[in-house]
Amino acid sequence: MLVGVLALQGDVGEHLAALADLGVRSRRVRRPEDLQGLDALILPGGESTTMSVLLESSALAEPLGKELDGGLPALGTCAGMILMASSVSGGRPDQRTYDVVDIGVRRNGFGRQLASFESDLDVPALEGGPLHAVFIRAPLVDRVGEEVEVLARLEHPAAYDGSVVPVLCRQGPVLVSAFHPELTADRRLHAYFLSLIEERGR
Repeated sequence: MLVGVLALQGDVGEHLAALADLGVRSRRVRRPEDLQGLDALILPGGESTTMSVLLESSALAEPLGKELDGGLPALGTCAGMILMASSVSGGRPDQRTYDVVDIGVRRNGFGRQLASFESDLDVPALEGGPLHAVFIRAPLVDRVGEEVEVLARLEHPAAYDGSVVPVLCRQGPVLVSAFHPELTADRRLHAYFLSLIEERGR
């Protein structure tokens, strides 16, 4: 198995370390040719508008879109969630989204840097108890489509329905999180993502 990590900006090294811990081959993706032969791709946390600009300047924007449209399994964390959503508010008018997960997100919906926080999440899909999650300028999911499976929710005052907000979603081979699983030593979410790749290959 070969998993690429979009390496234009953001938490690239942390995702590469997580994959190494799980014994998985990885590759930094900076150019269109780096997409060749991948079994999956991780779009890391970082700054989504900056990533959008760099995708265009690196000529990766269109080839990446074709791979995702073709069913390439992908994990998007924080900014990566924004890039793979179907709609985004609070960003640049020309901000790229790939519309591979039918969710609407609001940039910095949980607040700016000073509002960053950590929380333990109940994720029934993961064995071993709560998942400790780090939220940094996290996107807020304010709409979920019918084909999207919500894997974890969080009680938070910013929730659009006044109670809980989805923070981990799956649609087919695509997994997106509002938090940064790469910033903890817990590798269960990465392992779960790898299981989706294997499931698709069978």
